[in-house]
Amino acid sequence: MPGWAGRATPLKRFDKQLATYRQRRHQAESAVPAPQPDPLGAQTAVPAPVASPSSTVAAQVGLVGLGMVPGVGAFVGAVDPQQVALGADRVRAALNTRLRSHDDVQLVMNPVAVLAPVFLEDLADVAERCERVVLFFDVYERTGPVLDTWLHDIVFGEEHGGLPVNVQVVLSGQLRLDTRVWGDRLGQVTEVCLEVFTEEEARTLLATHGVTDEPSIELVLRLSGRLPLLVDMLARSDASSGGSFEDPSETAVERFLKWEPDAGRREAALACALPLQLNEDVYRAAVPEAAADGYPWLRGLAFVSTQAGRCRYHDVVRVAMLRLQRTRSPARWQQSHSVLADVFARWRQAVEAGLGPAVDSHWEDAVWREHRLNETYHRLCAGPRTALPDALHQAVHAIDHDVATLRRWAQTVGRAGFDTGTAELTSWGHRLETAGERDAAGAEVLTLLLTAPELSASGRALAHTVRAREYRIAGDYDSALADYAVAIGIDPDVARPHGGRGETYRVMGRHEEAVAACTRAVELDPLDEWAIGSRGDAYRGLGRYDEALADFARAIELDPQYAWAFGSRAQVFEALGRPEDAVAGYTRAIGLDPQYAWAFGSRAYVHQNADRHDEALADYTRALEINPQYAWALASRAQVHHLTGRYEDALADFARALEIDPDYAWALASRAGTYEEMGRYEDALADYARAVDADPRYAWALTSRGGLYERLGRYEDALADYARPWRPIPATSGLS
Repeated sequence: MPGWAGRATPLKRFDKQLATYRQRRHQAESAVPAPQPDPLGAQTAVPAPVASPSSTVAAQVGLVGLGMVPGVGAFVGAVDPQQVALGADRVRAALNTRLRSHDDVQLVMNPVAVLAPVFLEDLADVAERCERVVLFFDVYERTGPVLDTWLHDIVFGEEHGGLPVNVQVVLSGQLRLDTRVWGDRLGQVTEVCLEVFTEEEARTLLATHGVTDEPSIELVLRLSGRLPLLVDMLARSDASSGGSFEDPSETAVERFLKWEPDAGRREAALACALPLQLNEDVYRAAVPEAAADGYPWLRGLAFVSTQAGRCRYHDVVRVAMLRLQRTRSPARWQQSHSVLADVFARWRQAVEAGLGPAVDSHWEDAVWREHRLNETYHRLCAGPRTALPDALHQAVHAIDHDVATLRRWAQTVGRAGFDTGTAELTSWGHRLETAGERDAAGAEVLTLLLTAPELSASGRALAHTVRAREYRIAGDYDSALADYAVAIGIDPDVARPHGGRGETYRVMGRHEEAVAACTRAVELDPLDEWAIGSRGDAYRGLGRYDEALADFARAIELDPQYAWAFGSRAQVFEALGRPEDAVAGYTRAIGLDPQYAWAFGSRAYVHQNADRHDEALADYTRALEINPQYAWALASRAQVHHLTGRYEDALADFARALEIDPDYAWALASRAGTYEEMGRYEDALADYARAVDADPRYAWALTSRGGLYERLGRYEDALADYARPWRPIPATSGLS
């Protein structure tokens, strides 16, 4: 029990008994003779070195004692029990002849059983005079196997006597308590996870040591990672009085690996800090061949956490190990990261072999993305500036895939910057992640990337193409067309921007230009089912139904899972007066995509025109369950309610549709018709007026209001509506 001598309140009886134990132990060491070599064996073999009497008794008494100390049964089990028993008997016999009393023999042979009650009695006396007594046991991942059962017994048992109620035991270690010992009492144990200091806590500790100037504080925070041990170690240096802080990485790593004596394993632990996370394959790629079988050992390290078959280092440990390796040998650092990058590149290429040549199919595969991400990280660590252009190009692909992928990419670029101490990478990671959090994340990220001089020409063309898509989806068609033009100007022989421009023309209703642009895309890539389908829909808009059907058939042949092509072909069947084929097409689209609200609404409209009102209501309702903001489906369902005489239900659906789109002329005119059927003519006239205000040339609203004026005898008003210039708008406005 070293360390007790400096306490303010001595444990007198325990100190006296401990001194007696040490004295009797010394007497015992001189009482047991060392074993002599076998005379017969000496004639036939070289005699083994003979242990001294002191070491012999220490080993024998220690082994006997270990058998009585909890947690080391496995060690004792590795020794021949017969030899242990004989040795113990010999020691006991020798002690009986040497020591004066049976109590002294028991003290030497079983010190825990004799000393523990005395220790607890003195501790109880101290506890009577203090408000609280706290016993601290540090490095418990190492001392726990020896102390576990003893501590459990003195805290919760009665074998040695119990602890006073105002005595608290604090165990500090990297592992959870052994459930085999503490399992029945874990409910009475409070776990406190000790994380790194907050910045405020670190600054407070530094201030207590006189480190108050901001440059020194910032340096300590950076070097220590706010790890309490390192903050305290740096704070105690003389840097605050004019010296300089030394990098504590080597000291930190030494602390983390202090219990591992094998130099090869220590180097393996350092090597495995390089990857972002590990499985056995990554482990084998990172470590020397001699350590290839050590993955189970690595997983058992206290600073390694495991989840779903993978493991990762605690950030504080990993940062210290990385900084040590980067500063100790920059050349080896670069080589190690290059090797890992090449490994991930080979794994990525193996996945690509099963995905086909299309880049989009690669990014859809989660395993491929993971390999590409890790490859990029290690390339950035090996050569931050040379690898940055490709990393930014890949960031364009990442945002093209989705915002979540971009955020991971940004975090990885920033992580590489932090791990290499490269401010440029850290800045790019932060800016990309910030842009990815904004409302129009896609356009924001791509606009940022287009400011990078490192981005290659092909990367810039892709960035303009992807940003154009974002603009098109947002309804900013002019900006979309401008970006497509720039992308085509950079690389006119890439199909995608031509197809995107064609799709933009299609949604703008500029069908001839859409056909031309999509045709160019198909010439460049005859397997581009998306451009073929878009051209097919442009043909539909031009009334060129045979060509539309041919394009849709080709698109479906290329991609039998292309739900949009099935739905759009169904529209052609509708236009050709083939309602059952249309229903079949919409049904096929829904089968491929059960969340395809537009296909449900479109099939409902076919049912509605065929007077299958129940089927129509069911499909409109399903479309609205998928997309409650689908104003056209609400107004269309309202029409079905109107046709079946459920006027109040119709008015409720019209009201919801107009909440979503207050200037929806078709919904206003349709609700006016319902009011008219109900005899609420003033309400009808008010809605007709709103519809005409929203679209002054809306023929259906003008002629319907004219008819109502005529029935009301307001002939001048009727004639005025009939005489106004108009253009026909189909009652299906809003369907597509």
